[in-house]
Amino acid sequence: MKAKKLPFLNDPIYGFIHIASPLIFELLEHQYVQRLRRIAQMGLSSLVFPGARHSRFEHALGAMHLMNLVVEHLRKKNIEISPKEHEAMAIAILLHDIGHGPFSHALENVICLNIHHEKLSLELMQQLNRDLDGQLELAISIYNNTYKRGFMHQLVSSQLDLDRLDYLKRDSFYSGATEGNINTQRIVAMFNVVDDKLVIEEKGLFSVEKFIMARRLMYWQVYLHKTGLAAELLLAKLMLYARKKLQHEKLPGLSEAMYYFLTNDTIDITDKTVLQLFTQLDDTDVLVCLKTWQNHPDPILASYAKRLLHRRLMKVKFSNKPFAEEKILKKRQKLIAAGNSEDFANSFVFTGKVSARPYSLDEDPIVLLKKSGKTVHFDAHSSLFKGDSFSSLETKYYLCYAKSL
Repeated sequence: MKAKKLPFLNDPIYGFIHIASPLIFELLEHQYVQRLRRIAQMGLSSLVFPGARHSRFEHALGAMHLMNLVVEHLRKKNIEISPKEHEAMAIAILLHDIGHGPFSHALENVICLNIHHEKLSLELMQQLNRDLDGQLELAISIYNNTYKRGFMHQLVSSQLDLDRLDYLKRDSFYSGATEGNINTQRIVAMFNVVDDKLVIEEKGLFSVEKFIMARRLMYWQVYLHKTGLAAELLLAKLMLYARKKLQHEKLPGLSEAMYYFLTNDTIDITDKTVLQLFTQLDDTDVLVCLKTWQNHPDPILASYAKRLLHRRLMKVKFSNKPFAEEKILKKRQKLIAAGNSEDFANSFVFTGKVSARPYSLDEDPIVLLKKSGKTVHFDAHSSLFKGDSFSSLETKYYLCYAKSL
């Protein structure tokens, strides 16, 4: 029987991406992975950056491509990686985001209460493993960091992993925010392994410094942009409000899967039926709700939906300290004076905080390999990032309120 020819996929970031094995091609064709085409990589950021409409599927492919490049470079440096290990590494990074729900982080812990996408990713990988007669065992052990070769997990999840390398490069490209345009190829070429730990060769120091700076700039300039944040906060508020209403009445426009997750506060993600329902969810389910609920008689539900559909978003103010209760109350009183209920005012004036840390000293550090063969922590060797200015948690408080009714 003639072997099926494996395709190349054309990516705007890296060019042609090679599908390395029949098993990887089978996974790419699986509905769990194809569903990622319908999940926005950057949530609602396209309301600020019109080009940022790329999907989790593209990101998964890009991260897998980088893994293939890493394996190629490490083998040239006499790091032995078997074909099975290579395949498993590619699968682990390909499936690392398979558990994301609609609009990615925008609805994290909202549709599936208190369940992080990484837990869902693992459950879906294990289900795929059962369906494929155990062919993903090695990939899952790499993902879980239970495989004997720890550097392989570091490539999937660490402070300099391939997930971050791809999403910074990709999100920068599609959003047009050039501050995130890192040199992924150079960083990948600088990877090495010492004592089973991932290290970066000393001549890649400046590229790593650029990577950390890019993370900081992309968080505050793109991922936590005030307008994008307003949209995602509004979407989360909408879904939590709908969940509350569903305790007492039915709502139109809900798919079977969306209805299940919004009416169940506790779910068993190890249940195959629940997992199947989850994989039916994507951005479309949410958009149908928005289009249906914009005409609902409930003024709060309708206003949430209309604002998101027609980009009549909330005003957001940032501060380095919490907002005074008097200021919050004044905003709410204005809405009440305009003839709105107290519930309405509370729904459209709220506060909270967001945080970002470009590099953490508490996690496994990025390690540099000096020419002498000695290894040192990146933060101890970088002249640009001295002290804790780059590793401290940056927190901003926000006040979100309706600009108009």
